[in-house]
Amino acid sequence: MSANQKLQVVLCWHMHQPEYRDPISHSYQLPWTYLHAIKDYIDMAAHLEAVPEAKAVVNFAPILLEQITDYSRQINGYLEDGVAIQDMLLAALVDPVLPTSAEKRFMLMKLCLRANEQRLIHRFPAYQKLATMAEHFGGNVCVMDYVRDQYLVDLLVWYHLAWLGEMVRRQDKRVQALIDKAADYTVHDRRVLLEVIGELLFNVIGRYKTLAEKGQIELSVSPYAHPILPLLLDMEVAREAMPDVSLPSVTRYPGGDERVRWHVQQALTTFEKYFGFRPVGCWPSEGGISDATLKLLNEFGFRWVASGESVLRHSQKPRDAGKTETGSDLKNNLYQPYRFSGTDVSCFFRDDRLSDQIGFVYSDWHADDAVANMIHHLENIADAFADQPGAIASIILDGENAWEHYPENGYYFLSALYKKLSAHPRLKLTTFSDYLRSANTGNTLDHIVSGSWVYGTFSTWIGQAEKNRGWEMLCDAKNAYDQVAKKGFPPERRLAAERQLAICEGSDWFWWFGPDNPANTVADFDQLYRSHLSRLYQLLHLEPPEYLAHAFSHGAGMPLHGGTMRPGQLPA
Repeated sequence: MSANQKLQVVLCWHMHQPEYRDPISHSYQLPWTYLHAIKDYIDMAAHLEAVPEAKAVVNFAPILLEQITDYSRQINGYLEDGVAIQDMLLAALVDPVLPTSAEKRFMLMKLCLRANEQRLIHRFPAYQKLATMAEHFGGNVCVMDYVRDQYLVDLLVWYHLAWLGEMVRRQDKRVQALIDKAADYTVHDRRVLLEVIGELLFNVIGRYKTLAEKGQIELSVSPYAHPILPLLLDMEVAREAMPDVSLPSVTRYPGGDERVRWHVQQALTTFEKYFGFRPVGCWPSEGGISDATLKLLNEFGFRWVASGESVLRHSQKPRDAGKTETGSDLKNNLYQPYRFSGTDVSCFFRDDRLSDQIGFVYSDWHADDAVANMIHHLENIADAFADQPGAIASIILDGENAWEHYPENGYYFLSALYKKLSAHPRLKLTTFSDYLRSANTGNTLDHIVSGSWVYGTFSTWIGQAEKNRGWEMLCDAKNAYDQVAKKGFPPERRLAAERQLAICEGSDWFWWFGPDNPANTVADFDQLYRSHLSRLYQLLHLEPPEYLAHAFSHGAGMPLHGGTMRPGQLPA
């Protein structure tokens, strides 16, 4: 079978975390950037390196790249010069002197249990024993006055051992020795573990760069701080897929076009700094696209974008009451790209069923059965397009969040998936750019019904009371920024304020606001969002509004604690 007759398959992994650093102290308030880096980003690179015939697209949010680099720098600074690490868990891992107050010791214990109970804690008997002891302590903070330091030390070590990538556990003899030791870890053991973590963080970005230089992966980019571009350009576009949505009191973000251009240009600049070339592909934050968004991305030279299947569905609904189209016809239209009219941008759309099987279903299956099921679905698609060369299936999902729900961080599933897809006689792993170089993209779309990868709408980020309040607070801050900018302020302070504003414009804050998410996690993001907004006002030499001193979202008001980043389920 010729390459053109095979079903083209793209595995696109999107890597992103928001800005977790406190805007004043610069300490990390949540550890998810470095934990996902040493577990999921490292493992994904290792799986690709292990199967040179495999191909994939890997998308990075620039603000994530910067945080990974900052963690690497901090760990090196500690190891070389003893400079304090600005992350509570990493600092505690190597600090010879642990906290003495019962409250701080209790918090440290709770933080070291924020891991998937079945897959990460129960997998290791020594870690499970420590967790069982914590259960016996219950919520009694005072008991920590009687808990030995060695208990907390062992818990810190096991937390980080459990969060390491599976490939690291299997290949690094230092890690294997620590696992075998099981308990009574010394200061030297803790330093060795930090050295491993530092090496992983130092090398992870370079490993993806090498894979790209070999042509095995395509690297693409999201806007700098992961804002939802269509909503910054015009919030009213949310009505295209949700006509009855209740929007914030301000329905147009002030100066949205300028801010979108800033995020896109800054993304390109940051990407080139790390990888040495300019990307031609973009996963717009949350897969959010609109007519105006695609036209703007075209101006910056992007040649492909990707979004959710439901966006295509909404955009292809027959407007003529006398015209009908069957569900199967609509489904078949998914397996081809569409050039957006008047641009050079081709749009690929996520196969929701196949992507969500990986994200939310296969974690409970035997790896061989899961991969066989995935290939069976792809073979059915190949059968349907046997006489239509150029069909492509786009499987797109977060590259970090699913794997902690899989046995051994998805080791068996990913290994089998890459090997079997690479060797399949009727399927061809490719990248979006490679596809565009070899296939005809004559199909066009004249109009996109604006939406995201979640339901084809923006309901996850706008339209609910607390999400809308978040937007109103952001608009207040942007208006204040514009007033100061008109008067002019020193270039260095302007650069700092521009970046701080960008952080506040990120999508993750709005994802979490509202009553449908875990209260502790909502509290974290509510507090961090208000801190970032307050810092912006301070950079503008303005007093922050009094309302920023108060929690505004469901479950907020609790101490900064955590939860799991972007849980393995779609929002309700």
